[in-house]
Amino acid sequence: AEFVLSTLLPMLVAATVVSAVHPTLVKIATLKNIVDNPDARKLNKVPIPVLGGVGVFLGVMLSLSVAGYYIPGMSIQFELIIAMLIMLYTGVGDDILSLSPRLRFGVQIFTVCLMMFLGGIYIDDFHGLWGVFDLPIAVAIVLTLVSCVGIINSINLIDGVDGLCSGYGMFASILFATCFQRMGDVSYATLAYAVFGALIPFMLHNMFGRRYKMFMGDGGSLVLGFICSLFVMRVIQSGSDVVTGSTISFTLAVLAVPVFDTLRVMTARMLQRRSPFSPDKTHLHHMFIALGFSHVITALNVIFLNGLVVVAWHMCNVFDCTPEVQLYVTIASGF
Repeated sequence: AEFVLSTLLPMLVAATVVSAVHPTLVKIATLKNIVDNPDARKLNKVPIPVLGGVGVFLGVMLSLSVAGYYIPGMSIQFELIIAMLIMLYTGVGDDILSLSPRLRFGVQIFTVCLMMFLGGIYIDDFHGLWGVFDLPIAVAIVLTLVSCVGIINSINLIDGVDGLCSGYGMFASILFATCFQRMGDVSYATLAYAVFGALIPFMLHNMFGRRYKMFMGDGGSLVLGFICSLFVMRVIQSGSDVVTGSTISFTLAVLAVPVFDTLRVMTARMLQRRSPFSPDKTHLHHMFIALGFSHVITALNVIFLNGLVVVAWHMCNVFDCTPEVQLYVTIASGF
């Protein structure tokens, strides 16, 4: 019964809430012209509403509040909820007003600092990878900042075709949920299941919707990126053996496509003497579209490829490879 309460109920509540508010958000966005207009780097041909993230966030929060009522010991730090809220405001503000990259980076750094200094969540231990255990606090802070801001932006950048960001979010959250469940971390497992549930109706509208098609927008992708970076830090910090294997390799395998695709694209841009943030159509999903695949098949292909990296990591585990070998295999298959 407890398993059902901490898994199915958060999913159901989140999915129901998102299904209920989605059509209204589409109407508001259309009415107020909060839409994503087509341009050189985008794949949509007509303006599409971009308030999807607001619905997803509402679904997750209501789901957590219901779960908090009936699950004993359920606690997600208040500071982390505030950090998610700041991310949502920034993203929605960016969708409406187009904020400067500098301001967005500043806000991302600020929210990661909230997570580290008020939430006490950072990479402070390598758990024996390369013989390293505790890290000096300065190294831990820099490492966490770079990792989290990188994860947030890489997930923001894969939001390019229908269903990819939401589908990937579901893929990552179900893997993290399983991991937290095995660690006995009920609060985070509940959060991960809530995210999974909230993304289901959104993804269906996003991929197959005619009347109520909507993009997640930066509001959604920044919140999703922050939640994913929070999951990664939590798993690595626990260093728990239930993941059976190197927690660092596990989290990297889950984030393989966003992280490696972003690294590849940015490196290629810098080699061409351009800004790493300059827009173009060189991401993995753009390549699939260029080959003539539909949005849905592209999203499924990209998520499937990411799944293969997780399988490669898991095989290392099955054969009891050292944490170092697990990491090298994950990086190699990621590339």
